[in-house]
Amino acid sequence: MKTFVMEGKTLTLIAPYALTSGQGLLVGSIFGVASGDAAISTEVEAVTDGVFTLTKATGAAWTVGALIYWDNAARNCTTTVATNKLIGVAQAAALSGDTVGNVRLNSAFIS
Repeated sequence: MKTFVMEGKTLTLIAPYALTSGQGLLVGSIFGVASGDAAISTEVEAVTDGVFTLTKATGAAWTVGALIYWDNAARNCTTTVATNKLIGVAQAAALSGDTVGNVRLNSAFIS
């Protein structure tokens, strides 16, 4: 197809802060998971599709299929809407005290 550019599951973005491999990042409305370490303001390959174990805010349990949002200030996942960005759904249940949870990313960039 003449207009096809790329699959888009991995995008090259500019790191908004220092990142370690596996850490989430939000650039505009694009959420991804860093595929490697990156210094602030350098290029990083961000994976935008799949299931990832990500840092989770404690204090709330997750049920399978619960909407998951990215809290960019705290740099973790939450079920709290507020001004946070919808990034996907819980792929597995998580207890309120858990510090990580499995998230199936929503690469459609729904706000």
